[in-house]
Amino acid sequence: MSANLNQRATADYRDINGRAVASAMLAKVLIDVSDLQNTGWQPRLVSIRIGEHPSADLYIRNQERVAQEVTIGFERRNFPADISEVEVRAAIMNLNVDPGVTGIILQRPVPEHLPIQQLQSAIAPLKDVEGMHPASIGNIVYRNIELGPCTAMAAVELLKETGVSLQGLEVTVIGHSEIVGKPIAFLLMAEGATVTVCHHMTREVAIHTRRADAVFVAVGRPGLLKGDMLKPGAVVIDIGINQVKPENGLNRVVGDCDYETCREVAGWITPVPGGVGPVTVAVLMRNTVVAARRLQASYSDQFSNHH
Repeated sequence: MSANLNQRATADYRDINGRAVASAMLAKVLIDVSDLQNTGWQPRLVSIRIGEHPSADLYIRNQERVAQEVTIGFERRNFPADISEVEVRAAIMNLNVDPGVTGIILQRPVPEHLPIQQLQSAIAPLKDVEGMHPASIGNIVYRNIELGPCTAMAAVELLKETGVSLQGLEVTVIGHSEIVGKPIAFLLMAEGATVTVCHHMTREVAIHTRRADAVFVAVGRPGLLKGDMLKPGAVVIDIGINQVKPENGLNRVVGDCDYETCREVAGWITPVPGGVGPVTVAVLMRNTVVAARRLQASYSDQFSNHH
């Protein structure tokens, strides 16, 4: 496996085009949504945002735009930053029992006084389109990977796009968050990869990355991964999104890898923007279809049990 990666000339890197991957996924989602609509089901997503967050607003606008493209209903529910946990839970419970709502997204970040994990757990697993309910995370451990956390699924999708076989692949994941790093590790292990997870207590990250056929990085630190930390021909999946202000004063969005030095060594690399981001939104839409189908099956089971 590694031999194939190393045969590629170091300078002959290729960008993994996230927009093209997302486009292909959304074409399939559009067909699936149409099939659901033909059986009388209209997938409908409700976005919950608490407080003001310019970065979250950008993500929500993207979600709404893409939902419209694939004819999925999209509704925003915005709550003030000082809302209580009880009030948020009540809003979630109402959405859980509303048959017209097939998916619920709790936008991050939430204000510090609100326990994100408890709120995520309050969302009905059948409507958990983000794959963040403990039951959804648990399913990944049991290799049921149809509906998982969107960013993690998108990152793994982009690795598959390179055509490398995941069986026995040496992978290093930098970052061990509940929403990205850990789920990526579980998703890759389900596919037969050998995974090392690094975090802020890891002594020598470079020792692990230099051995890896593929490196995922998701820590929110621009320029963390440098070219000299990579094995020639390795795949780099950059999940970081950071705003930096260079000398010329214009804000730029960059990832967690030092793109210029990494692309000299890598065989494949995801650009930021245009890599993981578009695919994450496409996975959200695909998850919405999965959730709507499960909900439909659940309702028809209840109906047949009562008759």
